[in-house]
Amino acid sequence: MRSLTRFLTQSPLRCLRPLPLPPVPRAARRALRSAAVPAALLTAAALAGGPARAADGPDFQYLGQDDRVHGLTAPKGCVEAEGGGARAVTNHTRGTATLYREPGCAGPAVQVLRPGAVTQVRPYFASVRFSVTG
Repeated sequence: MRSLTRFLTQSPLRCLRPLPLPPVPRAARRALRSAAVPAALLTAAALAGGPARAADGPDFQYLGQDDRVHGLTAPKGCVEAEGGGARAVTNHTRGTATLYREPGCAGPAVQVLRPGAVTQVRPYFASVRFSVTG
């Protein structure tokens, strides 16, 4: 017992130091950072669910190129995408959301999202047209 006490009080316990980790390459850090935020948004949207989600909160959410989450409640017609386009989108509206690369819903559609859709958008969109639902 005495030798154990002496060992614990006098030993610096150097064997318990953590080992240094090798450096992570810059490209890998960028890839992890750029994928983490859209993945988190998609996960949060999937957990929110479709019809069972809470009534308060945006009906349409997207992650802008400014790395901020933007939300629209009861959107109608053509809406500009604040924050410079998007990378991840959730559509909890009752109708379709058509994504356009050009402002003002001009040009060909990038993607059409059905109600309840949660997806990533590559490379971006600049405006969205929401279908009229009754």
